[in-house]
Amino acid sequence: MEEAYIGLGSNLQQPEQQIKQARGVIAEHEAMVEIAFSSLYASSPMGPQDQPDYVNAVMKIETSLVAIDLLRVLQMIENQQGRVRKKEQWGARTLDLDLLIFADQQIQQADLVVPHMGLAERAFVLYPLQEIAPADLHIPGLGLLKQLISHCACNGLEKLA
Repeated sequence: MEEAYIGLGSNLQQPEQQIKQARGVIAEHEAMVEIAFSSLYASSPMGPQDQPDYVNAVMKIETSLVAIDLLRVLQMIENQQGRVRKKEQWGARTLDLDLLIFADQQIQQADLVVPHMGLAERAFVLYPLQEIAPADLHIPGLGLLKQLISHCACNGLEKLA
C-alpha cells in the first residue's frame, strides 16, 4: 500500500456536499482506505473571478493502485459528479480531484505530474495538507511542508469546518 494525498475542490452545485460525497466514494473504493481528512476551507477562485468561491479540502489515503490508475479513478468520480471538462483553465466546476502527492514519487507524464503542479504556491492546498500530514512531511522535489507553508500567505483562506 502507498500513501497518497488528494486535493478536493468544488464551487458549483452545493460545493460542501460535492466534497462530502466524493470523500465517501473514495473511502468506499476497494483499493483505497481513508487515513485522514482535513477541515473544509473557502477560497477565492484562481483565474476568472466571475465565479463562486471554492470549497477545498485534502484527504490522505492508502491505496494499492499505482499513481496513474488512482488518477483514472479520481477522474471517473469527477465525471460521476457532473464534472464537465472545458478548455478554460481554472473555471468553475462541480468537483476537482487532484492527486497531490503519491508516496515519495516524482512523476512527469503527459497526463500526470506528481507532486501536483502549483502545490507549493497554493494556500488552499498547503493549509489543509498541514492539518493532516506529519510535521516533517517531505514533498518530493519541493522540500518540507513546513518550509513551503512559511513562504505561502493564507490569502483570504477561511476555515469552514
